[in-house]
Formats: sequence, structure tokens, C-alpha cells
Amino acid sequence: MSGAGKVVEFDSLAGDIQELIKAGVDARTYSYSPYSKFKVGAALRCEDGTICKGCNVENTAYPVSICAERTAISKAVSDGKRKFVALAVIADLDDTFVSPCGECRQFIIEFGDIPIYLAKTSLGTVFETSAANMLPLAFAILNNSEK
Repeated sequence: MSGAGKVVEFDSLAGDIQELIKAGVDARTYSYSPYSKFKVGAALRCEDGTICKGCNVENTAYPVSICAERTAISKAVSDGKRKFVALAVIADLDDTFVSPCGECRQFIIEFGDIPIYLAKTSLGTVFETSAANMLPLAFAILNNSEK
């Protein structure tokens, strides 16, 4: 991941980004992950400043499970929000950063090239990147100005 972003200290981030990451930590506590036991939380800041939280929700039929990132975005969209300014993702690991899966990367980029913050459980360091860095050759029919 090193070429796609940078590692920064949590304490060096702006207060609104720290708040967003902490909201992702909170969202992770609601994860429904009885099969993998892998809890993930996400928090999405909308253009109006509101934060929409999401967690992963598993299902015994794995393909119908939903990731935390898509849960947060779906929550925001279902509340009429379409413009996003940042996303934070936090998993249950402290030895590595966990990045969105390919499906989530495509889902995120649909709404623009927003900053993405990947945090470890300890909140010591954060990997700062963007949707375009994570999915450089994204599939698109419309450009974001047409949406």
C-alpha cells in the first residue's frame, strides 16, 4: 500500500478526521460477523457535515453479506445524501491496515474521489489515501459532474 498513500500519526490529523475515525471505531462494535469473527466499521462524512456509520453484516450465504463501507454509503444515500468528503475504515486488526475490497472500491468511487483513512484499532497511525489511488482504473459510464 505504500505507493498509494501515506502513513500519518492519528494525533496529527485534523479534529474532524479524528472524529470520523472514532465514529468508525464505534460503528465496528455493531458488526454482525458470526462466521468470520472479523469486525469492520466505517464512517462517511457527508458534504453537509453529517456522519453516516456502517458495519459489516454477514449472512450464512456469504455473497449476500455487506461490507461496512457499502453499509455507510447506502445509509447516506437512503437519507438523500450524494456528496461525500471523507471515509474512515477500521477493522479488528492492529498489526496491519485493512483496505476496502474491490467491490467496495468501485462502490466508493461511484460518488467521487474522496479521501480514505484506514486506521488500526490502537489509533496510533492511520493510512491516508483516496478512492482513485485505491482504484486507479475504475469503471465509469458517467463522470461525477453528471451525477
